[in-house]
Amino acid sequence: MRLLIVEDEKRLALSLARGLTAEGYAVDVVHDGLEGLHRASEGVHDLVILDIMLPGLNGYRVCAALRAAGHDVPILMLTAKDGEYDEAEGLDTGADDYLTKPFSYVVLVARVKALLRRRGQGGGASPVHAHGDLKVDTAARRVFLAEAEIALTAKEFSVLEQLVLRPGEVVSKAEILEHVWDFAYDGDPNIVEVYVSTLRRKLRPELIRTVRGAGYRLETAP
Repeated sequence: MRLLIVEDEKRLALSLARGLTAEGYAVDVVHDGLEGLHRASEGVHDLVILDIMLPGLNGYRVCAALRAAGHDVPILMLTAKDGEYDEAEGLDTGADDYLTKPFSYVVLVARVKALLRRRGQGGGASPVHAHGDLKVDTAARRVFLAEAEIALTAKEFSVLEQLVLRPGEVVSKAEILEHVWDFAYDGDPNIVEVYVSTLRRKLRPELIRTVRGAGYRLETAP
């Protein structure tokens, strides 16, 4: 899943981005309200972490503009301010949750996961995707093959998730890079092949088919 962090404290923003990337999310970061509104309006993010005190356009106005334009992306607001009035104002503009600085990183991750889970349930989508004898629970981030649980790293799970969410379709290497890593990734794009190879070894080689020149497709088990 792709997250957008809109936070003008660059050290905090980059620290959050590193931590959330390690959790398996693709993360984009911007440092002002106008750019945050522009990026959030693209509709490619699954959740926005939005600071209130921003240059250009404050978080309240960014949130209100997104909701007025019909964007229902979950928004977690961050602020150094405290008090019931601030919280009420944030929630009134359409934010889904509110966290006051300084906050625990563990709490932030828990809030992010809860909002993403709530969104999936609200949309009526089941978090468990069955593909033959392969079952992937995207909420609990657990994988089962023939009823046996398979231990995957965060990145391995995220790569597999991209294939499971589009059963029968060819998913390109570029799409996997974009969703599992991020736009700023400038390393070796063959990293995707490394993770696919690991997944084949942990699951079953024939489950992931390479479509030459196009990408990868999840095959139904015979």
